[in-house]
Amino acid sequence: MTAFLSVRELYVRFATEDGTVKAVDGLSFDLERGRTLGIVGESGSGKSVTNLAVLGLHEPRTTEIRGEILLDGQELTGAPESALEKLRGDRMAMIFQDSLTALSPYYTVGRQIAEPFRKHTGASKREARLRAVEMLEKVGIPNAALRVDDYPHQFSGGMRQRAMIAMALVCDPELLIADEPTTALDVTVQAQILDLLKDLQQQTGSAIILITHDLGVVAHTVDELLVMYAGRAVERGTVREVLRSPRHPYTWGLLGSMPRLTSDVEEPLAPIPGTPPSLLAPPPGCPFHPRCAYTGEVGGDRCRTERPDIAPDGHGAACHLSPERQRTVFAERIRPRLGRGASS
Repeated sequence: MTAFLSVRELYVRFATEDGTVKAVDGLSFDLERGRTLGIVGESGSGKSVTNLAVLGLHEPRTTEIRGEILLDGQELTGAPESALEKLRGDRMAMIFQDSLTALSPYYTVGRQIAEPFRKHTGASKREARLRAVEMLEKVGIPNAALRVDDYPHQFSGGMRQRAMIAMALVCDPELLIADEPTTALDVTVQAQILDLLKDLQQQTGSAIILITHDLGVVAHTVDELLVMYAGRAVERGTVREVLRSPRHPYTWGLLGSMPRLTSDVEEPLAPIPGTPPSLLAPPPGCPFHPRCAYTGEVGGDRCRTERPDIAPDGHGAACHLSPERQRTVFAERIRPRLGRGASS
């Protein structure tokens, strides 16, 4: 069966005064309708750049995009802006990270929700206003008929995020990209926003991409998980496979740096040593090798000279350690540090 969204060998390059930034470096993944894909990784790993490429939101004069992006069989890479404008807000939409800057301070919340609905459906102002009220009610805004005329600064952070979701969903998109939708929100509001996305997906059958750096957020939210590092996919599988039996040293590091309720409060967290590489000049071979503690277990200089591949299907990791050795290292060295939260 053909995937609803299919990304194949995606490369995104930015021209800067210092050189060419290799922001996404040969990324491939698929997403089916009704499923949620989580994309995790440190800041600068290429998560947001990838999804802005899907939406066609990069500046074409300074950005080179190669590869294949198919939305329900329609090629998006290199598509004319007019074709992308018809898709954005209609068949695909995005919830941006910072609702305060993504929403215009000059227009009411209701007008900003109604505008894409009018553009894509040809509805009248009255019909669009009623739809905006309906969407605000759907995302849990109290007194929606009154709040529709408020400005973004009159909403709390959680309510602005709900309004952003209403604006993204007003045309019932088939693909929804949520870029750090719970950043800067307290944990109670985070849970409400994630539950809201899940409920709306069940109602509409949309495909969702959830971008985050928080593995705790994805644990009970996504179906598949893609771990990115330096613009590449380093591990991919179902959320259960990746979180319970991770295979890549970078994923081990992400899990090891998370606080856990079962951990000793006196025990310090174990951050990943070093810093992410410069994407102006990423390291040869495995991009994680300068920070990896397991390069000595791989024969010769393979980690420094040979780029590891990831299996095209199923649970896989872009690592030169053999699958058997990955399982052994995780069981003997990593899982004991993670406690009861990780089990095969």
